[in-house]
Amino acid sequence: MIDRTWYDRYLARYRQSLFETDVFDACCQFRDFAVRIQESGAKLIFAGNGASAAIASHVSVDFTKQAGVTAINFNEPDLITCLSNDYGYENWIAEAIKLYATPQDAVVLISSSGRSDNMVAAAKYVRQRGLPLITFTGFAADNPLRSLGEVNFWLDSRSYNVVECTHMIWITMVIDMVIGRAEYSVTSSSE
Repeated sequence: MIDRTWYDRYLARYRQSLFETDVFDACCQFRDFAVRIQESGAKLIFAGNGASAAIASHVSVDFTKQAGVTAINFNEPDLITCLSNDYGYENWIAEAIKLYATPQDAVVLISSSGRSDNMVAAAKYVRQRGLPLITFTGFAADNPLRSLGEVNFWLDSRSYNVVECTHMIWITMVIDMVIGRAEYSVTSSSE
C-alpha cells in the first residue's frame, strides 16, 4: 500500500527538478541556437534511447510544426537496424549523423544516465565535426555525455521517470521560448 508520505516524497522529486534546478541560462542558449537554425534554414537533429527517443520524436515534430525550426530524429526501425547491423549498436547514431547532418545543423542528445555507448560515440563525432551539441542528462554529474556538450541540461536525480519527464518539460519550454508564448493554436488559421 502506498501511503501519503511516499506520494509526498515522490512529488518532492518533481518540485526539486522543476523549481529548484535553475536551467534558465541553458534554456536561453538552446533557444538562441534554435533561432539561428531557423534563420539559416538548417535543422536540429535529436536522438535518444527508449523514452528519450520518444521525447526526441515528440519535440522534433513540435519544433518543426509549432516553432518553425526544422528538426529531425532517428527513430525509424529500418535506419536503426541497418546502421546497427553495419556499424554496431554503439555507433549507429554517429553514423546517422554522418549521413544527415550539414555544417549548419545542431545536435541534441537526450540520455537519462549520459552513459549510453551510442550517445557518447555520437557526441564525440559531433564534437569532431564541430557541430553545436546540446545534451540532456541526469544521474551522475560527471557523466560522459554532459562533459561533451556545448550546452548541458543536467538533473541531479537517479529516477528515470523524473529525469525523462523533466527533460520533456525543459525542451518543450524552449520550444515555447522560440514561439514567444505558452498558449497558441496548434492548427492553422485556415482550418
